[in-house]
Amino acid sequence: MTAIQAVFIRGFEERTSPKTHVVYRIDIQAHVRSWLMWRRYSEFDDLHTEITKATGSSPPTSLPPKHPFSLLRSKTNAKLLEERRQGLEAYLRAIVSAKDEKWRETYAFKEFLGVPVGRQGGVEGGVPSQFTSSTWLDEHAELQARLRDVWADINKRDALSDRGDVPGAHKSNVSAKAKLAGVLSRIGTLGQGLQALGLGGMSEGELQRRTDMVARLQDDWEKLSKVVTVARQSSSRGGGGSGGETSAGLTTGAAQPSEKDREALLGGAATKPARRVFGAPPQETETTRPLDNVGLFSMQQTQIQQQENNLSQLTTVLRRQRQLGEAISSEIALHIDLLDDLSHEVDRVGDKLHTANRQLNKLS
Repeated sequence: MTAIQAVFIRGFEERTSPKTHVVYRIDIQAHVRSWLMWRRYSEFDDLHTEITKATGSSPPTSLPPKHPFSLLRSKTNAKLLEERRQGLEAYLRAIVSAKDEKWRETYAFKEFLGVPVGRQGGVEGGVPSQFTSSTWLDEHAELQARLRDVWADINKRDALSDRGDVPGAHKSNVSAKAKLAGVLSRIGTLGQGLQALGLGGMSEGELQRRTDMVARLQDDWEKLSKVVTVARQSSSRGGGGSGGETSAGLTTGAAQPSEKDREALLGGAATKPARRVFGAPPQETETTRPLDNVGLFSMQQTQIQQQENNLSQLTTVLRRQRQLGEAISSEIALHIDLLDDLSHEVDRVGDKLHTANRQLNKLS
C-alpha cells in the first residue's frame, strides 16, 4: 500500500436515507492523485474487527469509544461528532504511518479506503467494484460534490480571467481538469452497479430513479467537459469587438485578424467552398484547438467511453421496452381468450333463451 501518502478526515455530515445516520469524509492522498470516501462509524468498527482478526493484533491506535445513546446524541451534539472525527482520523493515520505494514496491507483496509486490490500504486478514484444500496448513494454523493468543485474552479477561472490574471485563471482551469479526470469512468461504474443492485432485488421504481440520477450526472459531466476544454473568450471592457481575447488555461493573445486580412493571407482560399479531400487532416474545432496531443488522445478516449456508456444505457432501455412489449402482448392475448370465452357463453345463453321462448309459446 505504498501509494497512500496521507489520510485525513475533513468533516462529517448527517444523511437521512435510508435512515438517519452520520458519515465521515475521508480524504486519501496518493503519489499521483487524491480521492475521498464516505464511511459510517459502524464501518470503522467492522474494519477494526476485520484487520484485528486478519493480523492477530490490534492496530497501534484504538477507535474512539462508542458513547451510550450516541444515535440520539449525535443529531444535536456537534462536540461529540468532532471528537469522534479526530479520533477516527488518528486511527487511520496511525495505520498508514506505522512501521509494520501488516495492518495497511490487509484486504479489509484497502477495500475500506477504496484501493483496488492486486494493483499496487494504481488508484482509480476509490470506486468499489460492488455496491450496496448505501455505498451506491455515497458514491453518487461524492461524484456530485466533485462536479460542484469543478464548477467552483470554472467560476473562479472566469473571474480571474475578467480581472486579467492569466496565471491564476490557468491554474484554476488546470485544477478543474484534474478534478474532472476519471469522473466519467466512475459514472459508468455507478451505472453498472445498478445492474447488480437490480438483480439483488431492488424495486423497479427505485432502480429507475437511480438510473435517472446517473443520467443527470452524465449530463453535468458533458457540460463541464465542454466548458473546461474550450477557451473562454471575452472582449475588453471598453473596446467592443476589437479587444484582445482572454483564455482561461491559455495565454492572452492579440486581436483576431479580420476577414480581409485572412483572405489576403490565404490568397482567396478562405472563400472557396469546402471540399472533402481524401486523406486530408481533420479540421480544427473550438474544442480541439486549445488541446495538445495528449489532450486530444484523452478527449478521444473519453468520447469513446461516453459512447459506450450511452450504448449500454440505450441497450438497457431497449431491453426494458422489449420486456414491456412482451408483457403487453401476453396481457392482450389473455384478454382475447377471455373475450372469446365470454362470446361463447353469450351464444350458449342465447340458445337457451331461444329454447325457453319456444317452450313458452307452446304452452300459451
